[in-house]
Amino acid sequence: ASTAAAPAVKAAAPAAKPAEPAAASGGEVKNLEVKTPAFGAESITEGTIQEWKFKVGDYVKQGELIAAIETDKVTVEVNAPESGVLTAIFLHADETAQVGVPLCTINVGAAQPSGGAAAPAAAPAAAPSAAAPAPAPAAKAPKLAVAAPAAAAVAAAPAGGRAENRVKMPRMRLAIAKNLKGAQETQATLTTFNEVDMTALMAFRKEYKDIFEKAHGVKFGLQSVFFKASANALLQVPSVNATISGTDIVYRDYVDIGFAASTSRGLVVPVIRNVESLSVLGIEKAFAELAGKAKADKLTLADMEGGTFNISNGGVFGSMLGTPMIGSTNLSAVLGLHATKMRAVVMPDGSIAARPIMYVALTYDHRLIDGREAVTFLSAIRDQVEKPQRMLLEL
Repeated sequence: ASTAAAPAVKAAAPAAKPAEPAAASGGEVKNLEVKTPAFGAESITEGTIQEWKFKVGDYVKQGELIAAIETDKVTVEVNAPESGVLTAIFLHADETAQVGVPLCTINVGAAQPSGGAAAPAAAPAAAPSAAAPAPAPAAKAPKLAVAAPAAAAVAAAPAGGRAENRVKMPRMRLAIAKNLKGAQETQATLTTFNEVDMTALMAFRKEYKDIFEKAHGVKFGLQSVFFKASANALLQVPSVNATISGTDIVYRDYVDIGFAASTSRGLVVPVIRNVESLSVLGIEKAFAELAGKAKADKLTLADMEGGTFNISNGGVFGSMLGTPMIGSTNLSAVLGLHATKMRAVVMPDGSIAARPIMYVALTYDHRLIDGREAVTFLSAIRDQVEKPQRMLLEL
């Protein structure tokens, strides 16, 4: 049956060609070949066709989204370069598209069908409706005859439902797996922990969050303070911001912090640039912009390139404690933030009080960073967050 279907599809495309000149409104009809666009980085040369928005025979308008291609990091949209009728599709969903390879052809100059592009799709849809009365005789069969197959199916099904569904792993998930495993096999990672008393920061945010949002148009969150504290600490302990390249150590005098953002397609890590020179306001604006683009699946490769340090906030999902993983060999450390919970704390005077405590974790490459440096770095973050005024003095 599958071999019979293929010729039927091929025959449909040529059938449209004789009609095209007649449909043209006085203009010349020409075939335009649409090729796979560049993906924004030389290292990414291929992607997987995610979906086609139109089928052969549909009329597409200039600039209209016709296909989406998933790469290792982003989804690239393919727009119609000119208006016309889509006459051929060379690569279908789940097939690999290399840069420069033809994707489809568009008959430019052909007039738009009088019913619009949706008209061809309406005819097949109407067919089942017209055929709906056909099953009517089945209704005359005894109810017992209809129920019997259903009962047999239930009896045949394994108790508890143990079905399996095998699906192809998305290209982005494959890339994530490769990068994580590559970093794990290359680096000698170790994790150190600390706890942060969030009392002062939460009181500080409560006092100024409404004024901050009214004045600047962005929300004042707790995470931006950790970004700024991390940037200050990275300048104080340069090895955490460095990386190993062959037999060299590359020290960087700038701080680009990536943050983990969960999307429908997987984990992405957009990067905020030059955090060391940004204020808390600047960080909040950059964070809101990138988080919004991630949610809308509009991040570009430029938004995710580079990075000297990463922050992973499992606390937004309720995580109490975890060991974050370094996701790239270009990084030497990652900071893990967790949920803030009320916990019993022994105060300096010996009394016990309930305080909002967050556990923080730093996973680092022990080939480059010693334990003393890692603990010093994490303690510097703790001290700044517990006393936010220290950030103003860069202490």
